[in-house]
Amino acid sequence: MKKNTFILLGLMVFLGLNSMAQEKTYPEKFGKALNLGIGLGYYGYVENPMPVMHADFEFDVARNFTLAPFINFYTYKNKYYHDNKHYYYYETVIPIGVKAAYYFDELLKANQHWDFYLAGSLGFAIRSSHWDDGYNGDVDHFHGANPLYVDFHIGSEYHFNKKFGAYLDLSTGVSTIGIAMHL
Repeated sequence: MKKNTFILLGLMVFLGLNSMAQEKTYPEKFGKALNLGIGLGYYGYVENPMPVMHADFEFDVARNFTLAPFINFYTYKNKYYHDNKHYYYYETVIPIGVKAAYYFDELLKANQHWDFYLAGSLGFAIRSSHWDDGYNGDVDHFHGANPLYVDFHIGSEYHFNKKFGAYLDLSTGVSTIGIAMHL
């Protein structure tokens, strides 16, 4: 799955850099964008990728640099066998924080339809967890999400017009694809 995503991002970079569209004028403004996406989360304490919902609002801080307060949401369950019976552990996690992004459009001479960035997210994760009724085993068997949330990103956005775009954000934790609405 990740291999296909990297191939797709590579293709987007190639097409963006080689397109014959009109050149951008710099410095470009990247902020005032609402980004909404869905994706997959990869976490070491869960055996499989999980669906994730993502939202952030990006604003300009300096040339080619933005900050975006964000919120993510995911939930999962794990089955555990104890005393000859299966029990489920349920957890809902809501990471909240700020994503800092640096855009490389000027350096890459990307055309007006494309944005390319590297980013990092820092925040905390609100967790809610419980076991099935009747479970009397080790309630600390699953050690869920860390309260500190750290993630690194590489991404691209394709602008359909001045107001709407589609983005792909690959990261060490939550990779998303979604829409960007520029206000």
